[in-house]
Amino acid sequence: MNAIPKEQFDHMIDRHFRFEAENDVDGVLSTMVDDVEHEVVGSPAGPLCGQKAARGFYDALFADLSGEKVTTLHRYYGPDFVVDESLWEGMAPGTPFGIPGGGRRLVFRLLHVFNMAPDGKIKRENVWIDLASILQQLQSPPSATAA
Repeated sequence: MNAIPKEQFDHMIDRHFRFEAENDVDGVLSTMVDDVEHEVVGSPAGPLCGQKAARGFYDALFADLSGEKVTTLHRYYGPDFVVDESLWEGMAPGTPFGIPGGGRRLVFRLLHVFNMAPDGKIKRENVWIDLASILQQLQSPPSATAA
């Protein structure tokens, strides 16, 4: 298999994160192959297959979390994959992970493992979330998270 250029990886993943920050489900899906494999590790939904299932995930996600930006901290590249460690920042207007967000501000780290198709689109997205940080922020009194 020929290696995908690093710039092509970066372009697609940065687009993907921008669409997530804009709560744009159609935009997010445009960065993925039709039969995408999508998994947020630990999610009760388990691994999802296909854009229809991914759409349902993102519709629920965007109701619970409103992203403002994702800042990449580190990226590691292989011939057809990228590992991205990033920092997510935004608000929790819904009930992320079953916890009332109350419109609180959230900041947490994410680790993505992206497998890319030969055309540069995302073939598989595996997401690891710093759930302990999210729980701490959402379960603390509002005055503690506002600091």
